[in-house]
Formats: sequence, structure tokens, C-alpha cells
Amino acid sequence: MTQAGPLPVTQWIIKDAGDKNIEKSLAREFGVSRIISQLILNRHVQSLEQAQNYLYPSLNNLHSPFLMKDMKRGVARLVRAIANGEKIVIYGDYDADGITSVVILYKFLKELNAHVSYFIPDRVEEGYGLKNQIIDRFKTENISLIITVDCGVSDIEQITYARSLGIDTIVLDHHEISDSLPPAAACINPNRSDCPFPFKHLAGVGIAFNFLIALRGTLRKDGFWKDGKYPNLKEYLDVVALGTIGDIAPLVGENRIFTKIGLELITEGKRPGIRALKEASGVDGQLIDSFKASFCLIPRINAAGRIASALDAVELLLAESMEEARPLAEKLDLYNRRRQAMERDILNDILERLKARPDLENINALVFSSEKWHPGVVGIVASRLVDLYSRPAFVISVKDGVGKGSGRSVSDFNIHKGLQQCASLLLSYGGHYRAAGISIKEDDIDEFACMLDDIISCTMQTSDMVSRTHIDTECSLRDINMELIHQMNMLAPFGCENPEPVLCARNVRPSSPIVVGNKHLKMRMSSEGASFNTIWFGMGKYLNAIGSSSLDIVFSPHINYWNGVSDIQLKMRDAAILP
Repeated sequence: MTQAGPLPVTQWIIKDAGDKNIEKSLAREFGVSRIISQLILNRHVQSLEQAQNYLYPSLNNLHSPFLMKDMKRGVARLVRAIANGEKIVIYGDYDADGITSVVILYKFLKELNAHVSYFIPDRVEEGYGLKNQIIDRFKTENISLIITVDCGVSDIEQITYARSLGIDTIVLDHHEISDSLPPAAACINPNRSDCPFPFKHLAGVGIAFNFLIALRGTLRKDGFWKDGKYPNLKEYLDVVALGTIGDIAPLVGENRIFTKIGLELITEGKRPGIRALKEASGVDGQLIDSFKASFCLIPRINAAGRIASALDAVELLLAESMEEARPLAEKLDLYNRRRQAMERDILNDILERLKARPDLENINALVFSSEKWHPGVVGIVASRLVDLYSRPAFVISVKDGVGKGSGRSVSDFNIHKGLQQCASLLLSYGGHYRAAGISIKEDDIDEFACMLDDIISCTMQTSDMVSRTHIDTECSLRDINMELIHQMNMLAPFGCENPEPVLCARNVRPSSPIVVGNKHLKMRMSSEGASFNTIWFGMGKYLNAIGSSSLDIVFSPHINYWNGVSDIQLKMRDAAILP
């Protein structure tokens, strides 16, 4: 249904019920309710074996990393470098995925006593990917092997240049491949058309972790550890989880295994850098799920690379004591506060511009630029625009006639493929299905906006631009209890392609609506003898619209802990006033 009236306009889409026989089998085999069986089916689980792997993720279910094209070549080249005492540099990106990739590779290679260093370019001064002038610096430092993480697959010219100087490159990247591959000693990317690795959706840190599995296995086979003691890679999964969630990678398959185990390690808090980050974020001692990681920990890691130096975040995650970690965590917290202020200013600027656009309903691509905006936060603002307007968005920071921009997309539009069709107007571009970065001449931005708008118009229907609320199944409020929520938690961690369960209840009656906190709408919902508190974040402005009319509501049930007491709370997602 599409709801009109005083409440937000969204399109409600209730997922198909699926195979009832499989639903009953799942309920019987795993001792779960009908609702949970439906939720499992909605997550593309179609057999008892798949359900077992989904509900109980295990490292035993990982595919062999040697299935990745060039994995053996890459490991062999690194083993040779370690044996010969060559100087190695790990070259990463400045976001959470790149930072965490650098951390796990560097930490592991240091344990091998490899001659290794790391380098992350400055976002503003140096930009994304390899640069020839930096390669020249590596040459003067006698570095003979570069390992790129979360970048490199599009750096054909730079890797060719490094090779001409006698420097080999191992590429560990997950970004889309536009044309040909670089002439690297190994190019490890599951998106290669000739790569048989079954899971194609790893974040950069997931590829780096697979590389470490392959490296450790090779060294064990070669008798590298004489005493039989070798690094426990499971202990790295707290860092891997942060990078995977931070990259908004689909939390299915390998990624789900990494994040499930990794979040448990983050909650445990043995790594000083992560514990200090939890303290600075105000979540120390709490259960860390994917949402707390996304909204409390990862923004602080990203903030370093966005507006300061990503090296601060690397040092934090490598810290070996709380005394070393706490000042770094406090520094990242300060960066994040500055980032938030910049983000608010840019978003408010754009919203003011949109007020002057009466043709907004007919615009398919939101493209905005300014010389005043910091390039480190434009991607976050693009994400906010997509959330607000349900259409692809680019936000571009301009300096000296050149714009550097970040784009985010809706689920129905592959933004990287869209950019391929705009390549004639771009100085450079890269990314994947949902997110991308561009460099463009300032004079070409308006034409780019028009071209992208036309491409989206030919690709998507106008109806695709309507904000949607996807609902797993209908239920009664009487179905909601503590046991159901505990069973729902078996489906966590939630995120991209493994969304938090969303339920719909019909004909419920609200009472005692009030605005609490930062403009949140709190009320009580009752139906057929069942009654629960609800919270609707950011929707306090609809207080007077609720009234006493009966509602159809969309929500996710949670256990709310407050002052040592726990009760069930419904996190509202949408509501329709019944006639």
C-alpha cells in the first residue's frame, strides 16, 4: 500500500509467504516459531542445510582462499619477499575498510618479522589509489614489493610504472573492474571474470583476511613455525568485522561468518584499541551489535581518514596497551565531532537549494557541488540524500576547477555502471554497485548531472523513486514476546542483504503519544489484549497527526534495557491511519 495524509508517504511491500512446506520443516527442525521460519525464508534460505549454515555461522564453512584467481601467485611472491628480507609496503585506502585491511596485514607480517611498513595517502592532498610520485618515494626507500588493499585494481598506469622501476605489486581489491587488469605480480579480486571463488561480495578486508589464511597455510606447510605455534587468525576477526560492516558489504556468506564472530570479540573487548574506542563512544560494557558498530565505532575510524589522517586510526587498532590507545581514541572522537558539524552544514546548504527546486519530483539524480565543502564528508551527505529522497546522489567538493565527489545509489541502480556511460565527462572514477567516487572538471558538472539523470530515467521507473518499507510478514501484537525476540537474534548480525526483521500489525490503537529526547515519538500500542511501548525515531513532528485513530503499523521488536529493567519495545518504521 502507499499511504497518504499527514504521515510520511511510503510504499509498503510485504514479501511473499514462500514455500509453506519448507517453512514448517524449518520450524520443526530448529524449534522456532512460524514467524522466524518466514524470516529465514525471506533471507534466501531454501533448504535445511542452508538454514543450518545461516543460523550457526562457522569458520569451517569458509571457502578455500586458493579458489581465488592469483592467490597462489600472490602468496608465493610474498613468501619470497619475506625469505629474502625485501622491503614491503602495505598501501591502503583511507576508509574503515582500507584501514582495517592495513591493520591485519601489517600485524600479521610483523609477527613474521617481515621488513614491512604501511602507507595510506592523504584524502585531500594525494587522493585515492596509487600515485607515481609516491612510487618514486618507495623506490628511494628500496621497497621492492607493494601490497595494495582496498585499491589498486584500476591503477594500471601506476602499477606499470612501478614495474618499470623494479617494484612488484600484489593487488588485494574488491572494486569493480572497468577494463583490463593491471600488470601486477598478482591481482586478487573475486570480481574478476576468471575468478572461481564462489562468494563475490567480500569487502577489501575480507580479501585481505583470505590472503592471510592462504599465507599462513603455505607457511605452515613449509615448516615456517618450528615450534608448531602459529598466529590464531580468529583473533583478527574483530578488526575484519569493523571493515566489513563499515564498507556496507552484504552480511551473508563469508561476510556473515566474519561479522558474527567479530562482533562477539568486539563485545569481549580484548584489543586495547577497540576497547578504548568503545569507551570514547560510550558503549563500553555493552553488547556490540552491527548497529552499535555502524553508528558508534566505525564513524570514528572513518573520521580520521575523512578530515585528518587515517594513520591515527591504524595506530589505534595496532595499540598494545590502553595507555597508548586512549589518547588516540579521544583524538578520533574529536575528529568525529568535527565531521558531524561539517556534514550538518553541507546537508543544510543542499536542503536550502532543494527548497528552490519546484521540479524536484522530476529529478532522477541529485548532483550538487561547492568550493566550500570538505571532500572528506561528501560521501556521508550523499548517503543522507539517498535516505531522504530515494534516488541516486552525488556531492562534489570543488577546488581549483576540479571536483572530487562521492556518489551513493538506491538498490535498483548500479551506480558504477552508470558512471561507465558518463566516462567521457569524468577525469577518473571507481567504485561498486552502491557507492562510487569521481573526479571531474568543474565546467562539466552540470552536463554530468543531466547525463546521469537521463541514464537513470532510462534504467528505472518513476515509481522506483518512491521510498519503500519492506515488510517480512504480518502478525498480531499477541505474537510478540521475549522468546520470539531471542529467536530473532539468531538471525543477527543485521545489515546489507540481511536486514533487521520488519513486521506489520493491523488495526492497533495508539495511546499516550509524547515527544522524547531528540524529537522522537513515543507512545503505547494496544490490540487484542496485548500492549507495548513504541519509539519512532525522529518523528516527533507527527505527534498531532496520530490522534486516537486506529493504525496499521510497521515495526521491529526489541528488548529495551533501562535502569536494570528489561521490557519489550517496538521500534516503529511506519504507520498508516485507518479511515
